[in-house]
Amino acid sequence: MLKKAGFASIVVFILSLILSPALFAEPNMHEGMWEIMAEMKMEGMPFPMPTMKYTQCLTKKDLVPQRKEKNQDCKIIKNEIVGNTVTWVMQCKDKDGTTESTGKISYKGDSFNGTVHMVMKETSGDKSESTLQMSGKRTGACK
Repeated sequence: MLKKAGFASIVVFILSLILSPALFAEPNMHEGMWEIMAEMKMEGMPFPMPTMKYTQCLTKKDLVPQRKEKNQDCKIIKNEIVGNTVTWVMQCKDKDGTTESTGKISYKGDSFNGTVHMVMKETSGDKSESTLQMSGKRTGACK
């Protein structure tokens, strides 16, 4: 009887590790419509690029801000959440080539800040890199 109780305790302990609260933790992010600002910095550019501004509905299931472009196929190939920080790797393809983006943002309730590093490879073989400094603020419910 004592052996069964010991075995049961070990099973409960292992299950508690596997099903730890950290696995179910969500970032401090309020779902809704978000206004996102992105400032691109590209090495070799003689002048700063204008700030991009767009809106997107962000949810606990869709935490990665991304501006949808026509004729571009984008897929998130890696996504991780640790505390309030979301990191991802995204690949996009279009007629001109491929872009791989590595992003990291930290949510703070109704706002976030972060960066995205992009490597663009054109079908011609040319390669360029850029970095986006991003910020976002929740503006209301999703439409």
